[in-house]
Parts: sequence; C-alpha cells; structure tokens
Amino acid sequence: MTTSRASAVWEGKLRDGKGTFKAASGVFGGPYTFATRFEGAKGTTPEELIAAAHAACFSMALSADLEKAGKPATRVATEAACTFEIVDGGPKITRMDLKVRGKVAGLDQAGFTKAAEAAKNGCPVSKALQGNVAIRLEAVLE
Repeated sequence: MTTSRASAVWEGKLRDGKGTFKAASGVFGGPYTFATRFEGAKGTTPEELIAAAHAACFSMALSADLEKAGKPATRVATEAACTFEIVDGGPKITRMDLKVRGKVAGLDQAGFTKAAEAAKNGCPVSKALQGNVAIRLEAVLE
C-alpha cells in the first residue's frame, strides 16, 4: 500500500487571502489565491493539480493496458483540462477533458481508442471522479 501526502495552508479571508501547498516529497508546491482559482489570474489552482494527477495516472494506465495486450506503447502523452464552475450557487468541478496521443506499433486507431476508453474507466483517478465529474476523451494514434 502506498499513501501519498501533501499539505496546504490558507491565510486570511477568502478574497484577499493566500495559500500555499506542497507535496511531502518536496518535488512540487506553490502559492494559490482566490484570483488564480476563480478569476483566471496567473498561478496554480487545486483543479490544475487534479488535472495533472489525472493526466499522469491515465497515461500510466493506458501504457500498462497496452503492454498487457502485447502492444507496448513507445509514447503516451496526455493533456487534461479540469473545468471548475459555479453550479447552483456553489463551486464544482464539472468536467475533465482528456486528450491523449499515442505511438503504438502494430495498433490501429480503433484499437487505440478502445484501449484509451478502458484506461479512462479504469485508472484510479478516473475511478475517484466517476459519478461526480463528466470525463470526456479524445484519443489519437500517431
């Protein structure tokens, strides 16, 4: 069993306060504010971190699935876009868009799309979001 850890601190009121987060590994961390999260100001957001986690998890899951099927990928590159909006008066993550490009010898587009759909449904981050966040997928074999 693996347990991953991170921490965050928020100081001040919501609109004029500021926060910082960091991974326990020390590999990443940074500041965030109301403006970065709700107004599109430059900087990171919790949703950006979720998008990064989903892109990484999905890429690994797809690579593993392809390898198990005897079609190991040379490269799997995934972009994730996490949509955060106000719904019924409150903030909500409503959608995750995954765009994956893959290089896989001996596999056609239909096979790649099928493998990508399976990874979308099976990766741990997808499973954590399923039922609460719409997940859309675009898969292109290069």
